[in-house]
Amino acid sequence: MSEKKSTNVVWHDHLVSNEEREELLKQKGVLLWFTGLSASGKSTIANEVAHRLFKKGKLTYVLDGDNIRHGLNNNLGFSPEDRTENIRRIGEVGKLFADCGVITTTAFISPYQEDRDSARRLYKDGQFIEIFVKASIETCEARDPKGLYKKARSGEIPNFTGISAPYEEPVKPEIILDSDNLSIDEEVEQVISYLKDNKII
Repeated sequence: MSEKKSTNVVWHDHLVSNEEREELLKQKGVLLWFTGLSASGKSTIANEVAHRLFKKGKLTYVLDGDNIRHGLNNNLGFSPEDRTENIRRIGEVGKLFADCGVITTTAFISPYQEDRDSARRLYKDGQFIEIFVKASIETCEARDPKGLYKKARSGEIPNFTGISAPYEEPVKPEIILDSDNLSIDEEVEQVISYLKDNKII
């Protein structure tokens, strides 16, 4: 699905650079890639990080997995091939946001290591920050805010990550959030501390 079909296209350089946009915004453009099981807390944390940064005067945007599937990726299902294309598209969109100087948070299960690595390769060093929201399947099933695990267990949802489809834990994420034991506030603080320590904000 990601086969390149366009021809006779030429890359055009811009008159305003990434560095100039970052200087204007007083921040670094990065992609915070939250990955983890459904109900691990990805969307909640991604949104809270973006909100707190916004309150500090930083320009942020959230790319949420469900929201993206309402528009840009509404022609994709949940087969391994569609999941790969879903992540490829988000990687490309996130790259544009990072080039704009925006601190962008994503919330995608993104179950395959190779897909996450492929997305990372699109970015300059330090621009792609992989954040593993680590939660046990028991914790996620106990939360189950959308009732998806119950449907997956009954066979209503095929290819459900953690039940009938695999999840490959990140090999070397920049941040690991212990969602089984930490509060949302503690997880958000951990992310913001990383951004400060690495001079992104």
